[in-house]
Amino acid sequence: MATQSNTYITPEEYLRIERAAETKSEYYQGKMFAMAGASRSHSLIAGNLFRELGNRLLDRDCEVHATDMRLLVSSAGLYTYPDVMVVCGEPVLADAHNDILTNPCLIIEVLSKSTEDYDRGGKFHQYMRIPSLVEYLTVSQSEMLVDQRIRQPDNSWLTREIGPHQGLSLPSLGIRLDFADIYRKVPLNP
Repeated sequence: MATQSNTYITPEEYLRIERAAETKSEYYQGKMFAMAGASRSHSLIAGNLFRELGNRLLDRDCEVHATDMRLLVSSAGLYTYPDVMVVCGEPVLADAHNDILTNPCLIIEVLSKSTEDYDRGGKFHQYMRIPSLVEYLTVSQSEMLVDQRIRQPDNSWLTREIGPHQGLSLPSLGIRLDFADIYRKVPLNP
């Protein structure tokens, strides 16, 4: 991620700039970071996940949000745009603009070469601070592979690598997704 400014800006300044901007930026510790565009595979996977989750949760008290809903990790001061988020129960929004969610139970990031280390490392460590978060997925766009992290009762995290023949059970939602649906129309590297 590229920093847009070396000058410290407040969260309020970030939100004022971001809400008027044509492109998206994340914010952390007084700095804005421009977000890169997504590849075709990235976009297809995120769209497939959004659609599959949305269809399966139609009759439940849950909302599925795609890349345009901002997330605030309040204890860290991180504002970011996960690829897919689910909130069940009453959504808790940060302010009256209704564009910053604070209580997802599931976050999904589709990995890219430029963000893979951050999504699996630093970003996950920030997400761990969200009390409502039960499950975090990172999804490969080059092969049918998902890393699943599930919060345990003692607040530790169980990590599993899941391949296409296992299917993907989501304990945070009590549903199962098929890899064929997640990777529908996605060109994978041989």
